[in-house]
Amino acid sequence: MRRYLLPGLCMLVLVLALHTLTLASGVPATLPVKQVAIVTAGGERHAFHAHLADTEAARGRGLMFVTRLEDDQGMLFDFGETRRVNMWMKNTPLSLDMLFIDERGAIVRIAERTVPFSTRFIRSGVPVRAVLEINGGRAEALGISVGDRLVENGD
Repeated sequence: MRRYLLPGLCMLVLVLALHTLTLASGVPATLPVKQVAIVTAGGERHAFHAHLADTEAARGRGLMFVTRLEDDQGMLFDFGETRRVNMWMKNTPLSLDMLFIDERGAIVRIAERTVPFSTRFIRSGVPVRAVLEINGGRAEALGISVGDRLVENGD
């Protein structure tokens, strides 16, 4: 029995490492991508390829296990209705900026540089329709602030 313990453990570690590598890279390719932009109060337009999380399963997974987002990538959580929402960073190794968006497309709150792996709730504070998650620090770098608007990239 002891003779098989070490090789068995090594095989288990290898399988888990390979499984983690397949999960822990970019956003799952199965999610649809929506072209959106943030239009600032000054008229600047910042385009993003937003992976759409519009089902309970997609919203539940979010960006868990994702270790890399391009500067123009994000995830758009569409709740299908306007309501108060709670987000968290469980199993999320990236720091994110969360842009809370009301039914008119206005950014009503920004949670900047969220803490990776935290299970602490990040609350919208007010009813929102959607949340756009982008790399932590991007909102500040691009001059995105409360009052700016999310639009579909053709608008």
